[in-house]
Amino acid sequence: MLFIKNGTLIDPESGRLYLADLEISEGKINKICEKKAFCQEATPGDEVIDAKGLMIAPGLADTHVHFRDPGFTYKEDILSGGEAAKKGGFTQIVLMANTKPPVDNPEILAYVLEKGKKTGIHIHSCVNVTEKMAGKKLTDMELLAREGAAGFTDDGIPILEEALVREAMERAKKLGKPVSFHEEDPSLITNNGIHAGKAAQYYGIGGSPREAEISLIRRDTALALETGAEVVIQHISTREGVELVRQAKARGAHIHAEATPHHFTMTQEAAIQKGTLAKMNPPLREEADRMAIIRGLADGTIDMIATDHAPHSGEEKEKPITEAPSGIIGLETSLSLGIRELVNKGYLTLPQLIERMSTAPCRLYGLAGGTLCEGAPADLVLFALDEQWTVREFASKSSNSPFIGEKLPGVIYYTICGGNVVYCKG
Repeated sequence: MLFIKNGTLIDPESGRLYLADLEISEGKINKICEKKAFCQEATPGDEVIDAKGLMIAPGLADTHVHFRDPGFTYKEDILSGGEAAKKGGFTQIVLMANTKPPVDNPEILAYVLEKGKKTGIHIHSCVNVTEKMAGKKLTDMELLAREGAAGFTDDGIPILEEALVREAMERAKKLGKPVSFHEEDPSLITNNGIHAGKAAQYYGIGGSPREAEISLIRRDTALALETGAEVVIQHISTREGVELVRQAKARGAHIHAEATPHHFTMTQEAAIQKGTLAKMNPPLREEADRMAIIRGLADGTIDMIATDHAPHSGEEKEKPITEAPSGIIGLETSLSLGIRELVNKGYLTLPQLIERMSTAPCRLYGLAGGTLCEGAPADLVLFALDEQWTVREFASKSSNSPFIGEKLPGVIYYTICGGNVVYCKG
C-alpha cells in the first residue's frame, strides 16, 4: 500500500485545492482523507511519501507526441520518450503515426503498443487516416480500431482531398474515435516553419502565411458540423483559426483544438533570436495570435494543451533555416510553461490548467484518468508549484528546445502510474 500525506490536492473537476492524504492500493486511489479525517496508519512494508509543500494532480495526458519509433530512433524511441514523459509528469501518451514505416497497419500498431507497455506508463497510438500518409486512400479504419487505435491522424501531412476528409470523419464517427488534422495547405507555403511576416523577412524567405492554416480549418470545421464527428484541430497557431473553432462550437460541431506551450509562450521574435530551435509547423506567429490562443484556452474554445513533442538531432537542427526540420521537444517543460504563462499571469486557475492538460484529453480519447476521486486510477503527478528549475539536461534523446537556460517554476518530484512511482526527482 502507498500513502501520500500532507499534500495539496488539485481537483480539476470541482476546481478545489485542499489539503488531504491519499491511500493507494491495487493501482487505485482507495481513500482521500481531508485533514478533518484520518486515513489508516501505515504499517511496515507500506510506502509513505511526505508531500508537504507539494501539489498533487492527476497524471498529465499528452495527445500529440512523436516518439519516432519505428524508423527514426536516433532522435527518440518509445523507451527514451517514456522517460521524458515521466520526468514531465505524464502518465498518458497518445502517439502520432508519422513513423517509418507509418502506423497504417495492425503489425506496426502492435509493435508500438507492445513496446509502450515497457515504459511503466500508458502509451496509446493513433493510426494513419490514409495509407502510407499519401492522402489518396483511407486505411482500414475499422480493423485498426479493433486492434487498439486511439484515433486517426496523418499529422505532419495535411489531407487535401475534401471528399476523403469527409469520408474519414464519417467513418471515425461510426467508430467513436477522434480524427485529428494538421491544418497547413502546402500550396500556400513557400518555406515551412517560419511565419510569413517579420521572421520571414529577417531570413529573406517567403515563409508560411497564416492563410495556409485558416483555409483548412475553415474547411474542416464545416465538415465537422456536417458529419458530427469528433474532430481535433491540431497545434492551432492563428487568431482567425481560434475564432473559426469558437464559431463551430457555438453551432454545435464536435470540434476540439490543441494549443502547444510554444504557441502560447513565444512569437515569431523567437524564430529570429533562436533560429532553427524555434522553427516548427505551424510556425510561431504574432503577439495577437499568441494572445488569441491564451483567450481560447481561458474560455474553453481550445480544449487541450498538447506538446507536439518532436525530437530532432543536433546535426539536423544545425542546418540552415530553410533545410532544418521543424519541431521542438516539449514533454519536460510543458507543465512549467503552463504555470508560468497561464496560471502565474492570471489567465487560468491551477485546476483549469490541469483540466486542459489531463482531464479533457483523457475524456476525448476515452482514457482512464484525469480525475482525483476515490476509485480512480492512481495516476498522479506531485510538484512544487513555486520552486524553480533551470532547463538544462533532458531525459529525451534529443535536446532541441528553445527554452534551454531558462528558469521555470514547477519542479516535478514524483510521477506515479498505477500506484507505482515511475519517476522520482533525484
